[in-house]
Amino acid sequence: MEQWISFISEVGFPIIVTLYLLNRIESKLDALNQSIQMLPSQLGKVN
Repeated sequence: MEQWISFISEVGFPIIVTLYLLNRIESKLDALNQSIQMLPSQLGKVN
């Protein structure tokens, strides 16, 4: 049992930080994807 507690305390923080950063990146990627999908229609308005 002590090995599990030690393992969780050693890798728990990096896992939480990684999940937090992935969550933030996901929202930015969604916005980027939406912008890229709107690009052809925006380019059509310019011509």
